[in-house]
Amino acid sequence: MPLVAKFFRRLVVCGCAASLSLAVLLVSDQAFDAGFVQVAHAQDAPKKERETRKTPALRNNIYEKLAEAQVFAEAKQYTEAEAVLDDMLDATSKKSKLNRYELANVYNTYAYLRYAVEDYNGALNYYQKVIDQRPDIPLALEINTLYTVAQLYFLQENWLKGIDTLNKWMSVTETPSTNAYVLLANGYFQLKDYDKSLANIQIAIDREEAAGKLPKEQWYNLARFIHFDRDNFREALNILETLIMYYPKKQYWVQASHLYGEEKDEARQLALLEATYEQNLLDRSQDIVLISQLYLQAEVPYPAARAMEKGLADDVVEKESKNYELAGVAWRQAQEVTKSLPMLEAAASKSEKGELYARLGNVYLDVDKNKEAVEALNRGLDRGGVKRPDQARLALGMAHFNLGDFNAARRAFREARKDKRARSYADQWLKYISSEEKRLEEIAKEMG
Repeated sequence: MPLVAKFFRRLVVCGCAASLSLAVLLVSDQAFDAGFVQVAHAQDAPKKERETRKTPALRNNIYEKLAEAQVFAEAKQYTEAEAVLDDMLDATSKKSKLNRYELANVYNTYAYLRYAVEDYNGALNYYQKVIDQRPDIPLALEINTLYTVAQLYFLQENWLKGIDTLNKWMSVTETPSTNAYVLLANGYFQLKDYDKSLANIQIAIDREEAAGKLPKEQWYNLARFIHFDRDNFREALNILETLIMYYPKKQYWVQASHLYGEEKDEARQLALLEATYEQNLLDRSQDIVLISQLYLQAEVPYPAARAMEKGLADDVVEKESKNYELAGVAWRQAQEVTKSLPMLEAAASKSEKGELYARLGNVYLDVDKNKEAVEALNRGLDRGGVKRPDQARLALGMAHFNLGDFNAARRAFREARKDKRARSYADQWLKYISSEEKRLEEIAKEMG
C-alpha cells in the first residue's frame, strides 16, 4: 500500500472511531433526564441549516434497553448487545411501538456494533436507516451520521461515494472540520484529481497555521508530492523548507538539495547537502557521490576527496570503478597525488576498458614514475577503449624517453603521428630524439 494511502487509512480509522463514539446518542444521563436526547447534540448543531424539527421523546423503557445494549457493546460482547436490539425490533409486537426517533437510536447502535466487527457494509446499511428516519430525528444526528457514512466509504476505498457524501455533509455544515478537508484531499488524490486534492489540503494547512497550530507532517507531504509531480519545484521547495524547520529528517534535506539542483541553484544545492553531511545523515552512495561532484564543480576538491575516501572506507560508497575514479580525480585536483594514485589504480583495475589505465599512465608520468607510466599506458592500449590513443602513445613515448629507451620512444611517437591530431607534436619529439642522440654521441666522443 502506498505511503499516502497508508496515512489516509489511519486518518479515516481514527476519525471514524471518534465519530462513531459520538454518534451513539446515549452519551449521558443528563441527556435522558432532559426528556430529549436531542439536547445532547444541541451544542454541536450546525448553524448553516436551521430547519425546525420536532422530534418524539425517547421513552424511559427504550432508553434502558439501549443502555443495556451499550453496556454489552463497551464490554465487547457484541452478540449479547445485538440480541437486546433484536428483541427491541421484534417484528410481531414491538417494532410498531417504537417511534422513528427511537428506531434511529436502535439502528445507530446496530451500526456501531457492525463497525466494531469491521462489517463496514453492515454499518453503512444501518446508518442509512438512521438517516431514513428523518424528519423525526435531530438535524445534528442526521449531519453527524452523514459524516460517519462518508468516512466509512473512504475506509472501504470507495473514493467517489466518500467524496460525494462528504461534500454533501459540507454543504449543510457551517464550519467543516480541518480533518474533513484532509479526507477530501486524500480522496481526490486517490482519484488523481490533483487540482482538488491540492486545494483541499491547502485549506487544511492554512487553517491550522492561521490558528497558530502546526499542520501535520503528512499534510505538507501530500501538497509537496503534488507540486513535485507538476514540476512546481519552487512551491515544493517552500514546503520542504517548512518540513526541515519543524520535522527535520534526512530525506527532507536531501530532497530539498535535489530540487535546488533542478532549479540550477548549485550553491544552495551544495549548502543543503553539506549541512546534511555534517550531521552524518548521508548514508547512501549516490548522495556521497553527488556532494563530491558538487564540491568539484565549486572548485573545492579537498572536501570532495575526503568525502569519497571516507565513504569508500566505511563501505557506504559502492566500490565501483567510477567512484574510485572520482576519488582519484578529487585528490589529484587537491594536489594530493600520492593519495590520488591508489584510487586511480583501483578505478583502472575495475574498468573493462583501457581509458582509465591511459589516464593513470599520464598521472605516473607527471610524477616521474616513468616505469609505472609505461606499464599503465601499454595495459590501457592493449585493453582498448582508449578515447585518444594518439595522446596515450605520446605519453608512452615521453615515458620511454625519460627512461632513456629512445628506440621504444621513437616507435611510440611514430604510432602517434598516424593520427593527424598528434602528428605535429609527435614530429617535434622525433626530431628532439634525433638531436638528443647526436648530443649524447658527441658527449661520449669527448669523454672517450
